[in-house]
Amino acid sequence: MAIEVRNLSKRYGTFQAIKDVSFEVIAGQLVALLGPSGSGKSTILRIIAGLEVADTGGVLLTGEDATRLSVQERGVGFVFQHYALFRHMTVRNNIAFGLKVRKLPKSDIRARVDELLELVQLTGYAGRYPSQLSGGQRQRVALARALAPRPKVLLLDEPFGALDAKVRDELRVWLRKLHDEVHVTSLFVTHDQREAFEVADQFIVLNEGKVQQVGPPQSLYLRPSSPFVAQFLGQVNILPLETIQLGPRSESPFPSSLSELALQSDVQIYVRPHDMEVQRERNGRPCWRARVERLTPLGGVVRMDLSINGDHRIQLELISDQTLDLEFAPGDTVFVTPRHMNVFDAQSHTFHPVVLGRETEARA
Repeated sequence: MAIEVRNLSKRYGTFQAIKDVSFEVIAGQLVALLGPSGSGKSTILRIIAGLEVADTGGVLLTGEDATRLSVQERGVGFVFQHYALFRHMTVRNNIAFGLKVRKLPKSDIRARVDELLELVQLTGYAGRYPSQLSGGQRQRVALARALAPRPKVLLLDEPFGALDAKVRDELRVWLRKLHDEVHVTSLFVTHDQREAFEVADQFIVLNEGKVQQVGPPQSLYLRPSSPFVAQFLGQVNILPLETIQLGPRSESPFPSSLSELALQSDVQIYVRPHDMEVQRERNGRPCWRARVERLTPLGGVVRMDLSINGDHRIQLELISDQTLDLEFAPGDTVFVTPRHMNVFDAQSHTFHPVVLGRETEARA
């Protein structure tokens, strides 16, 4: 493992920032530390870097116990949200700074800086100062500076948070390509789910200082382990079980292994907006009767805002052509059926992934 975090806890006064956090990052992976503001993401990153000291727990980097090592001894590259470039230094000197501190030969420093300038596509900008660069270019310089000493791991704290949306989109693609070229183990902090989905190999989802779930992005999206993960990783609807309508051939919306759950009052049904079908007439399958409140075209998809029982709001996403064919309008009565849903048993705190029409193995 390139990074091993073991039972980290950190308190600031009366505020418990992180609580018994443990996880591992495999060498060569790009992993997102994901969670809302105040969940402990940056605190964990700074402890790994040696910029903060944990109250309890330890950190191993490439198998070596780094808990008591200084920042310089850890061999970690760190990229901050606001670049932290030296304003009085040129791009070349900013990138070379860490190498000069290590007193490497001038010829080695020049060769390494030239290599990195080409890697981050700034070869023609070596003599410029940070004030002469765009925000995206400054962040590329910051990344090159962090990579210059060939760190064991690269840590990025909200690296694109200070940039506008278009530049963020461009740099996300660029960062993924850069990582695939250099293969340095990277852990980056973000609260932006889209950013994490586009870039990361693995997610570590945090909330209130605790790890909620770890795994591949799509796996966590489709099979969340808790209501928090389900709601944090994209839009999700919670359907009221008490208003379900069963078709003439349907006794339960659930596979037989979950039929008992359908009778419990503490069961919730979570469905993504794109995982629902909508029709004007009932089709014999379990469904919910709803009223169209609003249609919002979003390019290739249309968002439908619906209400169930007058006050329970849900959202669907449909391909634009589908809404044109069916000619939905505000005020229409429709029937919605999930294709895939996650049934949450609040009593046992367990999610069961369900595909209507065939049984899926319940996940503990």
